[in-house]
Amino acid sequence: MKIHHIAIICSDYAVSKAFYTEVLGLQILCEVYREERRSYKLDLGIGDHYIIELFSFPNPPQRPSRPESCGLRHLAFSVENVKEKRNELITKGLNCEEIRIDEFTGKEFFFIQDPDQLPLEFYEM
Repeated sequence: MKIHHIAIICSDYAVSKAFYTEVLGLQILCEVYREERRSYKLDLGIGDHYIIELFSFPNPPQRPSRPESCGLRHLAFSVENVKEKRNELITKGLNCEEIRIDEFTGKEFFFIQDPDQLPLEFYEM
């Protein structure tokens, strides 16, 4: 078994689409507007690997994310160089948390938030 994709519902489709494609660099694999739902469905990938399904819906309810709440905690991306990725994101105007060290693996990681405050982690390969 393996993960097929992760679904995210955003509050502002244009802002989230730009964030995931232009800022994070994910590639658009497929984009559809579903008139009956007044909803976009955007399939995003890293290379040819399908990873995120971004949805827009009219007036989605807010989901608490802090303090730690039940449900999805965060998404994590593997990166070769944590310091370089953090510096890249800072130059793109993102607020990046400080780099931390995983006490169990000794690997570096840090967090940012997407436009809807979903925590995103960048973790050393």
